[in-house]
Amino acid sequence: MKIYIVGSVGSGKTTLARKVAANLHIPHFETDSFVWNHQPTGDTRNDIDVRNQLLIDAVQLEEWVIEGVHIDWTDEALLVADQIIFLDIPVHKRTWRIIRRYIRQLLKIEKVNYKPTFTIFRKMFQWNTYFEEQMKPLFLTKFEVFGTKVHYLYTNEEVEEWLQRLQMEETR
Repeated sequence: MKIYIVGSVGSGKTTLARKVAANLHIPHFETDSFVWNHQPTGDTRNDIDVRNQLLIDAVQLEEWVIEGVHIDWTDEALLVADQIIFLDIPVHKRTWRIIRRYIRQLLKIEKVNYKPTFTIFRKMFQWNTYFEEQMKPLFLTKFEVFGTKVHYLYTNEEVEEWLQRLQMEETR
């Protein structure tokens, strides 16, 4: 199974991807990890060739879950995905999740790939707005060609229902 999950900051992409990967025993990739080289001393941006090769290496596996908010350079993954999940969670819920996540990260309750600074916290709100206004329309247009393999999920209940259907499909 190849599943691609898209959504804004705070939409639940990583949480859902981790659940799917654990349930199906398949690898999980974040597109941010293709873009960024995470180091204890700080993150550096990968060269485009490196980023693209990391994506190709992941996509060529038999099964995977890839999640992220990047567009265009990730088209190959969208093309070969069995299912594309678009997490279109309302802005107010994403806002609350961003706040809760930041607090949990500061308290070291939630693991993170980056240093949870106040600057990053503020940027998450900017990224959330940018996604809603700029990225979401691009994704919706891009997804038109993929037909029924795209699942638009708007609530936690819909996410849970989709997860249950996926598990039922896998046990057949």
